[in-house]
Amino acid sequence: MREDYGRFIRVADLDNIAVEHLVSAGIDVSLFADRYILPGLTDVHVHLREPGFLYKETMASGTMSAAAGGFTDIFSMPNLDPCPDSMENLKVQLDIIARDAKVNVFPYGAITKGELGNEPADMEAMAEHVIGFTDDGRGVASESMMRDAMKRAKKLGKLIVAHCEDESFPKESSESEWKQLERDIELVRETGCGYHVCHVSTKESIELVRKAKAEGLDITCETAPHYLTISRDEIEDSGRFKMNPPIKGTEDKAALVEAVKDGTIDMIATDHAPHSLEEKSRGFAGSAFGIVGMETAFPVMYTELVEKGVITLDRLIDLMYTEPRKHFGMSTCSIEEELHKEKPTFAIWDLDETYKVDPEKFMTMGRSCPFDGWDVKGRCLLTVVDGNTVWQYK
Repeated sequence: MREDYGRFIRVADLDNIAVEHLVSAGIDVSLFADRYILPGLTDVHVHLREPGFLYKETMASGTMSAAAGGFTDIFSMPNLDPCPDSMENLKVQLDIIARDAKVNVFPYGAITKGELGNEPADMEAMAEHVIGFTDDGRGVASESMMRDAMKRAKKLGKLIVAHCEDESFPKESSESEWKQLERDIELVRETGCGYHVCHVSTKESIELVRKAKAEGLDITCETAPHYLTISRDEIEDSGRFKMNPPIKGTEDKAALVEAVKDGTIDMIATDHAPHSLEEKSRGFAGSAFGIVGMETAFPVMYTELVEKGVITLDRLIDLMYTEPRKHFGMSTCSIEEELHKEKPTFAIWDLDETYKVDPEKFMTMGRSCPFDGWDVKGRCLLTVVDGNTVWQYK
């Protein structure tokens, strides 16, 4: 039997106040006595596709996918139509979030207009309404443009969130990622801007981040479950293995796992990026970049890292709840404190159930998942946001 360390607790061990709040949320506590309550997870890297690409994903389907994966707070990337590069365009997304989101959605604003890298976005107008600024999906090629963005973001008290990709190098190369990261670290040193690195996939990037942190620079980074569990030699000729950045070699995977253990990697994000079946059915070479991952992230990480003794469950919760929230300026609390709120946010998990990943059962409209067919342990049974049950497994 697991002990409660403040991050998770068995339902049978809840005190009377917590039980009352669960009952008030319409939960039959007797059904979950031997299950565990975890905080609602936070995913800092999600492509929700609406507005603009509803054939890939809607706000409703994407946020229901989040709830099914135990996520209660997700950050939405700006590669949308219209792109949130102005307050006018951002409002389109904010209205959709208010109308259709099943969980809490925090949008990013773009760094440049249309994410094209040519003109600066109206960061000042959007700052109050966004979680940070990014051109995710592509790197900001212009050094002067990134320098200016960092200076403005620092004044606004917001993070720059970087997709590091130097397109002068082949996409599959390690240099494509770490060369631009190397440049950006110099700019962080110059500007003092808070900086977060998306989807780190190479051992060289890890070393750069490790050294920057040792220097005291305000830098954090994320990686994704597929980079921690799959290496290049395991990839099949299928669109479900195609994402950007690409999966790298065994040495890179080992370096990433070590960085998760030693704290160099601050958080695990999904880079959930759904596409249509047609876009992902052209083999590896011809398929669009992007895979789905919110419904598999915690089970895969629990199975591959916690159950195998690589990290503790406490550490996994830090990676998927505490650290994401802390670094983006959001509050955290113990699970007991959360459950004592009149309208708590949490998820109930069966950490013993083993099952096979089946994308046909996903809530997301996307079906392209690198973990298709994997045996995993841990299923989200119920997700509650602000006292409202938004997901229940049936």
